[in-house]
Amino acid sequence: MDNIRTEFNRLFRGELCSDIRRETRELISNLVKGVCEIFWELPCQVELQRPNNPSLDGGVPKLVSVVTEYCNKLLGDKNKPVLSKILEIDLGWKKEKYQEEILIGHIYNILREIALNLDAWSSSSKETALSYIFMMNNHSHFSGLRETHLGKMMGESWLSAHEQYRDYYAALYVKESWGKLLSLLTIKSQPARRKRARESIKRTLQDFATGFDEIYTKQSDWVVEDERLRWKICQAMVRTVVPRYKSYLQSYIMLLVEEDPMRPGNDLSYTPKGLEMKLKTMFQSKEETERTNKCSHFVNKVMDLEVTQNSHLTFEAI
Repeated sequence: MDNIRTEFNRLFRGELCSDIRRETRELISNLVKGVCEIFWELPCQVELQRPNNPSLDGGVPKLVSVVTEYCNKLLGDKNKPVLSKILEIDLGWKKEKYQEEILIGHIYNILREIALNLDAWSSSSKETALSYIFMMNNHSHFSGLRETHLGKMMGESWLSAHEQYRDYYAALYVKESWGKLLSLLTIKSQPARRKRARESIKRTLQDFATGFDEIYTKQSDWVVEDERLRWKICQAMVRTVVPRYKSYLQSYIMLLVEEDPMRPGNDLSYTPKGLEMKLKTMFQSKEETERTNKCSHFVNKVMDLEVTQNSHLTFEAI
């Protein structure tokens, strides 16, 4: 810009070119003011969005992804020198001195306002488990900036903190979503009469299946966009739910075998393997879920066939 301005003044000097020089100065002034207005006002604009809760599906709000990408581009090798020069001109007009710390500090302010928005939006959710998924996803978004200009500017400690918060909210989600349901599978002494004991076990299995289906249906539209994070959270659910379910079945299955040796698994909505496969479809796209569910139904049919032929359940093989 300085080179162009010097050459321009050389070519259009003299009184006859005064109007051209004036209009050019106004053009440069408007350009500098426009860029600076957007940049200086960005934290305020982010704050103004705080009352406007995004439609929560657990994903990263558009505002967050757009603003972080904008900040990252500003810090790029081509854009940062230009922005620094524009800020220097703007501050010079105000008799102030530009330092790089001003640019960095302002980026910090923008990210701080985003963080405050996320806290407010999360707190507004009536579904606690969804608020945990929401915070997990957004901390994952920030921790994923490691190789970007923005991530390098914020530093390793900032990135590591977001990774820790991501894992923290993932653990809270698993506990909140599945803790109450798993309490149904407490192994306890059954009534002395075997018929009453069988009825109690069947009720527990039915209540568990109903509760599982309700959770699965309610959370079917929730989003975990990062594939590695989705795999990690699904594995955590499998490790939490399936062993408890399998242990409960192993403890009481012989009572069901006594009632109907040919169909001892008739009261099971899910085998442990079928339960595992369904958990692994959580947070997938609808196409992926339908494909995996077909496979899960097939596995359950195969397991039912095996149960009928052998008159008992071999859960170690499931």
